[in-house]
Amino acid sequence: MNRKMIGKLLGFLLLLECLFLLPPALISAVDGEQVALKAIFSTMVLSAGVGMALWLGCRNAERSFYAREGFLIVSLGWILLSAVGALPFWLSKEIPHYVDALFEVISGFTTTGASILTNVEAMSRGLLFWRSFTHWLGGMGILVFLLAVVPMGKGGYSVHLLRAESPGPSVSKLVPRMRQTAAILYLIYIALTVICVVFLLMGGMSLFDSLCTAFGTAGTGGFGVKNDSMAGYSPYLQTVCTVFMALFGVNFSLYFMLLLGRFKQAFLNEELGVYLGIMFGSIAIITTNILPHFGGHFRKALHEAAFAVSSIMTTTGFATADFDQWPQLSRSILVVLMVVGACAGSTGGGIKCARLLLLGKSLTARIRQILHPRSVNLIRVDGARVSEETIQGVNTYMAAYCAIGVVSFLILAMDNLSLETNLTAVLACLNNIGPGLDMVGPTSNYAHFSDLSKIVLMLDMLLGRLEIFPLLIMLSPRAWRRAS
Repeated sequence: MNRKMIGKLLGFLLLLECLFLLPPALISAVDGEQVALKAIFSTMVLSAGVGMALWLGCRNAERSFYAREGFLIVSLGWILLSAVGALPFWLSKEIPHYVDALFEVISGFTTTGASILTNVEAMSRGLLFWRSFTHWLGGMGILVFLLAVVPMGKGGYSVHLLRAESPGPSVSKLVPRMRQTAAILYLIYIALTVICVVFLLMGGMSLFDSLCTAFGTAGTGGFGVKNDSMAGYSPYLQTVCTVFMALFGVNFSLYFMLLLGRFKQAFLNEELGVYLGIMFGSIAIITTNILPHFGGHFRKALHEAAFAVSSIMTTTGFATADFDQWPQLSRSILVVLMVVGACAGSTGGGIKCARLLLLGKSLTARIRQILHPRSVNLIRVDGARVSEETIQGVNTYMAAYCAIGVVSFLILAMDNLSLETNLTAVLACLNNIGPGLDMVGPTSNYAHFSDLSKIVLMLDMLLGRLEIFPLLIMLSPRAWRRAS
């Protein structure tokens, strides 16, 4: 195992986190928030000091490493960044309990949006910005950012980092060099974020609110700067978020295809068809179902249904209405959408439409095999054959997903809260959504859970964002042995 390379890259990540804390520090300085500024500055010094020590101590590391090191770097990196990123909230006493501060930051970095805060608007603007900024950083991936900006030499090992952090059953290069792939992904991400900010500004939203809202929309995270999330904003601003949440739930490789002029290949993508089909179908059913709830006002019902579906399916978690009060059918559809999630290669969470597509095709192929034992049933997506390794990976992921969900649900049951609260809390955290139903609904929070339950939910958030396996590999003793 290349332990020095692991230490070197972790050092790089801490140095980057020091830079990421600069914008909230400047905001606190301009606003005269002395307590918040001191907490942020202390964290920056700690992050820079530890990061530099790790980098200097491991600077002579061999450049080559393999999949095992890639998974370990991603897992340790996310945990370390979260542990340090929670310090400004804790040191400033704006979140006095460190477990709560860690919960908030892990929720931010994993783009979950589950919060323990009861009064968001009471927080200082510098820390409020940092809270939302973690969404944007975690959306595309911090290691992807590292690959995009830091020259790491030759060797081709960068793919292990990208595959370990990127959501979805597989990651392919957009261009031959992996660093260029990471840079392209981030440029598209930045461009869409800037466009989102412009549209929000055009609707009269302040620059600060526009940036924080765009961070939550782009990262599909859902941390708001208002206690009522998005409910207090105009229908225009809510519609902008509806559209952009859906756009950030699309596989970013399709945007690259559009830039190259491959319109047919992009629009005929099978996963995109599944994603849009589920989204529009859900909007239609929920609109019809909640129509009496809004006094027969079709446009209002359609507006609320579209926002809720776009928010939940892309695992963003913004809210304009308390959908926990909607009819049972609508609430049930939203719970299903929590599990479905967005596209692979997007900033959204959930199981991903790509996995559902592969599971459906695999089931169909299996039925045909049973009916016609001598037949050859190949699974193809977009005309390309899917390998058995990919199918096996999807099946293994689903088995692990179900097992983790069950264990988490049983541990949360010790808090003696309602079944609906515990089940949707696990689904909301494991799928990186945020709001669930009942006591974790869109108008509630996670403050009432015990520390043990919060730790379980934090692990669920990390497992969901990192696609389970990197964290499980980190916890395996075999992964730390010097010989494979």
